[in-house]
Amino acid sequence: MKLQASRRTPGKAGALRLAGQMPAVVYNRELNIPIAVDLKTFDRVFRAQGTSSIIDLEIDGENHEVLVKQVQMDKRKRLPVHADFYAVTAGQLVDVHIPLEFVGTAAGSREGGQLDVQRREVHISILPRLIPQHLMVDVSALKIGDSLHVSDLKSYLPAEAEILDDLELTLVAVVPPRVAEEAVAEAGAIEPEVIAKGKEEEE
Repeated sequence: MKLQASRRTPGKAGALRLAGQMPAVVYNRELNIPIAVDLKTFDRVFRAQGTSSIIDLEIDGENHEVLVKQVQMDKRKRLPVHADFYAVTAGQLVDVHIPLEFVGTAAGSREGGQLDVQRREVHISILPRLIPQHLMVDVSALKIGDSLHVSDLKSYLPAEAEILDDLELTLVAVVPPRVAEEAVAEAGAIEPEVIAKGKEEEE
């Protein structure tokens, strides 16, 4: 997807936001460019692309292929207030987190078990042109007591990708009914902790 941007003068974030613009920065080892992008357009592109897809960013007529590396959020309004874009270089490996989508109905679920999802992304190193937007992981063959691990994702990834996570980590498992009930009861007895994604808006 494409996104338009313009260079900005640092230190005028408040005025930009009042005008419907969002301050951002484009960087790599050689670049550090303060920019402004339309807030609504960025929000739409980010929701569609996430952090694992290349965005064609045009800055005053100059094109850059970028990845979203970090987004600062306004917790109250639930809107982005600043973004960091990493400008990729052709032939250079990048580290990205790829979302996992679990598809199918596990065989163990039909027997009364419960699907216990423990991880929803995988961290890989890969060439920008080969980055998958997400991985569709089939869980239909899993019976009660079965599980999938990070190592099982190799067949879903391009051969050139290097997995950076521990290969022994569990992605998803089918737990017996009693274990599932105990897990739900325990979760209900503990007050949930709110974890904020991104940084709070800076003054």
